Amino acid sequence: MTEQAIVSTGETGQSVYRQPGWGGFALQFISVIVVYFACGIPGVAIWGETSTGAAVSVASSMAGALLVAWLWLRREGAVAIAWNLRAPASWAPTLGWAVLATIAIIGWFTLGSMLVEAIGLSTPDVEQVLDWVTQSQFHFILWIVLVALFAAGLGEELLWRGFLMDRLARLGGLRGRMWLVILVQAVLFGLPHFYQGLGGVIITGVVGIGFGWLRYRCGGNLWACVLAHMAVDTIMMSLSYADKLGFIPGVSS
Repeated sequence: MTEQAIVSTGETGQSVYRQPGWGGFALQFISVIVVYFACGIPGVAIWGETSTGAAVSVASSMAGALLVAWLWLRREGAVAIAWNLRAPASWAPTLGWAVLATIAIIGWFTLGSMLVEAIGLSTPDVEQVLDWVTQSQFHFILWIVLVALFAAGLGEELLWRGFLMDRLARLGGLRGRMWLVILVQAVLFGLPHFYQGLGGVIITGVVGIGFGWLRYRCGGNLWACVLAHMAVDTIMMSLSYADKLGFIPGVSS
């Protein structure tokens, strides 16, 4: 399916939604980001910089951001198009793409880390997060449910590949340019990971390119992206927890 079909009725090729324009896009995007950070404060304020506080903060941040994004999309009647979670005509191809994407992304984390290290950049440091995830069985389940499944798997795909790509695809200069839309959202997806260093931005940005392409490949349907994102985070957290429990011989130091 072409980009025009994704941002239109899919029948006439004529857009039925108002185009927000660059100024409107900036307002919408900034409002989502501001609410995202604001909604993360209570979790840390209540539980502190702990595993529970971090997990609740991430989940509440995403919940707030999604609410604002939904309000903007609803205002323009674009919720169903931007957040396309309708059941696909056939689940087999969707699941197949999700599996391939999961394998590719996990492989890229390893290869990407080697590449950025080879050019002198620091690799992403996620030790603190993994320490929180593996603190106990309760915290492991908490992070899987609130972060891997909700905030990252579902939330980030609705926000970045759903809301953001829909907004970008309507802008003058980007409309009709699939790869430019994919690249812009990938850059915006990677930048928040600057706390992991430039290497983290690059690695995450490439993942954003892959997810962006997958959204187009699936005709705008987000299920393959959501399932792959959930799987990647769940697998990585599970491997870390299994390692801490000593279930992976020869890995623990």
